[in-house]
Amino acid sequence: MTTAFMDVRAGFPQALAHEWIKFRGVRSLVWTACAVAVVPVAGAAFVAATGSLRPDDTVLGGSLSLTVAAQVLAAVLGALLITGEYGTGGLRTTFAATPRRTTVLAAKATLAAGGTYGLALPSCTLAHLAGDAMLADGRYAQGEPWPALFGIAASFAVAALLGLAVGTLLRHSAGAVATVIGVLLLPSLLGPLFGDARRWVAGASPTAALQKLTQTSDATAQTAGSLGAWPSLLLVAGCTAALLVLASVTLNRRDA
Repeated sequence: MTTAFMDVRAGFPQALAHEWIKFRGVRSLVWTACAVAVVPVAGAAFVAATGSLRPDDTVLGGSLSLTVAAQVLAAVLGALLITGEYGTGGLRTTFAATPRRTTVLAAKATLAAGGTYGLALPSCTLAHLAGDAMLADGRYAQGEPWPALFGIAASFAVAALLGLAVGTLLRHSAGAVATVIGVLLLPSLLGPLFGDARRWVAGASPTAALQKLTQTSDATAQTAGSLGAWPSLLLVAGCTAALLVLASVTLNRRDA
């Protein structure tokens, strides 16, 4: 009877509910999440107000100019979901309540991916609408927002999961944040150094997929790889899934 009761408490719905309660109680996580939602809209207003959009860019790309920064924040949010508990020692309490560590990681992954997707989709949609309303009509190509906006939101979710995986592996907030920022930004800088393989290197980042999906003129083959937008997103999602599996195995093999 007691064992059955403990098994119920340790299930995934309960773990997810616990993660949501903890999330709301940590100000740094809440403020980071707010920044993820606000930055794209603020970026759209800034670009439109300053007229800084280049002639060969699109309304969609210009409106979402600051989504790269917002995506980095989403990755940082994913990392902090677990490194914060490592820092305070609270993860031991979490594992006491939910002994199955894979369940805990799955709950954190669901919260990270679902939360960032739920923030990014309306935020980026609003940013596009604001940019479209504020930019001179007919001066720039519109771009194709649908279904690109769904992919853009998905790239935020992938970035958050990447941050969670890195945070699980490194267990230290500063190290995890620095690493995940490097993983997001360095492929576009290092890609040209790899010759014919640059399309895979430069494209192996949520940032590259995001730039292609926003249809910005900055998404050149040299900086974002020559893979298409959706194949690039799938490549990054696959790499992130593999890293999460590694993180899960590592989490189960070492002490909290």
